[in-house]
Amino acid sequence: MNRPAPAPSSVTRARVLLVGLFALAGLAFSSWLARVPTVRDQLGLSTADLGVLLLVGSVGSLLTVTVAGGVLQRHGTRRVLLASTALLATALVLLGVAPGAGSRALLAAGIFVNGVAVALGNVAINVESGRVERAVGRTVIPQFHAAFSVGAVAGSGLGALASALGVPVVVQLPATAVLVVVWRLASLRDVVLPATPAERAARAGTGTPAPDGPPRARRGGGALRAWREPRTLGVGVVVLAAALSEGSANNWLALAVVDGFASPEHVGGAVLGLFVAAMTVVRLLGTRLLDRWGRVGVLRASGVLSVLGLATFGLAPTLPLAVVGVALWGAGAALAVPVGMAAASDDPVRAAGRVAVVSAFASVASLAAPPVLGLAAEHVGARHALLLVLVAMLVSVLVAPVVRPRPPVAVPGVTPRVTGGLPADAPGTAPGAAVDVVRPDAPGARRHDGGPRRGRPAPGRPALPRTPRPRRTPRGADR
Repeated sequence: MNRPAPAPSSVTRARVLLVGLFALAGLAFSSWLARVPTVRDQLGLSTADLGVLLLVGSVGSLLTVTVAGGVLQRHGTRRVLLASTALLATALVLLGVAPGAGSRALLAAGIFVNGVAVALGNVAINVESGRVERAVGRTVIPQFHAAFSVGAVAGSGLGALASALGVPVVVQLPATAVLVVVWRLASLRDVVLPATPAERAARAGTGTPAPDGPPRARRGGGALRAWREPRTLGVGVVVLAAALSEGSANNWLALAVVDGFASPEHVGGAVLGLFVAAMTVVRLLGTRLLDRWGRVGVLRASGVLSVLGLATFGLAPTLPLAVVGVALWGAGAALAVPVGMAAASDDPVRAAGRVAVVSAFASVASLAAPPVLGLAAEHVGARHALLLVLVAMLVSVLVAPVVRPRPPVAVPGVTPRVTGGLPADAPGTAPGAAVDVVRPDAPGARRHDGGPRRGRPAPGRPALPRTPRPRRTPRGADR
């Protein structure tokens, strides 16, 4: 017997809790980044040294996302979130203690563990965001990323305030770790939705555990199969460009303002806050934009706006004009990651593996950007070094069509239903509508892509004349 779809109250509760987890991730992330200049000065790091240390975190993220899909499928969302919580708390404590101890080794360890924790947690909450979107019945993933941005603004503000008041990082970051542990533990019980009938039917023949079910061993390599899918790799390129854009701002924007315009640290933190605030506003409006214009149109417009904004910031002769460029850059960078994650989550069965793949592309961006931008900054300054990101933004505009949704495939015994998540450019759907997507190779899956049914001619082919069978004469009738 199929289990009923999640009740509206459980969907609402999971949605609210997931918004909180995204906000918490942004707060923890930017609380650390806002104090990077302080950490750099206390440890006497050069710009190139800092770039190498940030590279350590990218290595941790990349190593994690290559296995995160399989870990999530094997152990379930709750256990993965619990593990990432412990790792993130440990990382924040290490990052807070390292400057006072004068230890670059402790700082490197904290950055590495932070990269592992962030990557593991992000894959889990992004997969859940796709499931909540399908249950809600309309586009909501940008709202989760808007919550991340709100948390990031709060974290940047707290970091700037702590810097202005002279609060040491050894107090601020461990306090943030306590907040992370309490908040996440309070959310774990209800943040994961029960599996829908479509998900359970599709998983029946794959050995994949349901998101809310007990962990068990996988029989195949479903998590690795996503690496051979051209569409998933194309979506990864989109997310790579978005990660370069957003990540370079998070890592280098405050320093670029401080060094490029001889501004105090709190001004650099405030400009970074403006970037995140612009992203937040556009993400809050993003649900309507995606439902009206579709993923491809929105992604292309976002890329053009990002190019314009970053070019303005990098070439502006004055700080006020550069601030205008930062606002445009943040607005353009807002929706690329949510669109990419939504495209990777279209199929609920393969979402974990595909989200892990596109997250790996984001980690590659984080891996390559710090040393490249750090070395460039040594010669041309951090502000002009950021102009290198323009190349990736232009590529993202060119490959935008890969995020267009595909027609769904239904499972026998489960009535297809409109559930949300496929925007206006989804073939055969109304704006904002989507259907539960199930693997085409699921046992007994029926085609809904316009293909011919057995016994009917394919479109464009003439039907062959049928030869009537000779009627059998009853025995003895000819006598």
